[in-house]
Amino acid sequence: MHEAGKAILGIGLTLVVIGVVLLVAGRVGLPLGRLPGDMAYKGKHVSVYFPLGTSILISIVLTLVFYLLSRFRR
Repeated sequence: MHEAGKAILGIGLTLVVIGVVLLVAGRVGLPLGRLPGDMAYKGKHVSVYFPLGTSILISIVLTLVFYLLSRFRR
C-alpha cells in the first residue's frame, strides 16, 4: 500500500508541474497548440483539432528531460 501511495503522489505532482508549465507558457506567449503542423478542421457541425506539431515538440522535450534525469541518477 505504501508504494501505491507514493506512485499516486508522484503522478499528482507531475500533473501539477505540467499544469503550471502550460499556464506560464500561455502567459509568456509560447504558441503551444498553434505550431506549424497542428491541424484543425471546422465544418458546419463538427470541429476536429489534432496538435501534431505540439505533440512532437513535447515528446522531444520530455525525451531530453528523462534522458538527463537518467544520466544524473547513475
